[in-house]
Amino acid sequence: MKLIIATAVAALTLASTAHAAPAQVDRILSPGPDGKPGMILKGVIVPAGHETFYLSGQLADPIDPAKKAVVDDFGDTKTQTVSVLTKIEALLKSKGYAMADVIKMQAFLAADPKLGKIDFAGFNAGFQTFFGSAANPNTVARSTFQVANLVAPMYLVELEVTAVKLPKK
Repeated sequence: MKLIIATAVAALTLASTAHAAPAQVDRILSPGPDGKPGMILKGVIVPAGHETFYLSGQLADPIDPAKKAVVDDFGDTKTQTVSVLTKIEALLKSKGYAMADVIKMQAFLAADPKLGKIDFAGFNAGFQTFFGSAANPNTVARSTFQVANLVAPMYLVELEVTAVKLPKK
């Protein structure tokens, strides 16, 4: 009798689990200096069953496609950040993802020759137009690295991202 009851309970548990809503991505908030959620996450936990899209490092496009020789043709750090994130947004969309699906970013910043150092504030300003905004309240786990140079001297920003979503059924 105990075996029959245990088997019935196990069957009901499995049946209810099979119809449960899929687990959501757990975005672990990091407090900002004002006590509100910060600009970047402490981390992210992705439950089993999610599809992952790893994007290689992306660089800015020139402001005017006819020009592409010097930093001025690509803009400052904020302009390049927006350009790269716009390119990433299009790549994500082409595969059925959105910026809200991005969970991890690695940012590589080179010094702006006009400033003689990286423009971290400019990078963050560009970042905030895509993350933690009204259009996309999500933000990401992020690492930012200062690098000596990128692939060519006109580039100030290179971004890699990882996005996850539940696959379509």
